[in-house]
Amino acid sequence: MIRILLLVLFLLFLPFLLLRLVFKVVVALIVLPFAMLALLLGLAVAVVAVLCVLLVPLLPLAFIVFGVWAAVRLLSRPAAAI
Repeated sequence: MIRILLLVLFLLFLPFLLLRLVFKVVVALIVLPFAMLALLLGLAVAVVAVLCVLLVPLLPLAFIVFGVWAAVRLLSRPAAAI
């Protein structure tokens, strides 16, 4: 008796369950591109942040190297023109 009642209730609610599934799929297909765009933007920001964290401590060394290079270039004799 209970099984027949459950079967009837299931058949009664089946269209609503299918409609719910259709709405969820449609919403997912609409939202998915925006979610992927946000994911890519977040990854790009994270990569830039990691690069800044790794490269900023090297700036003083880069300034020293640039100063030595500029001094050597200014103080060296020019090459002979042929």
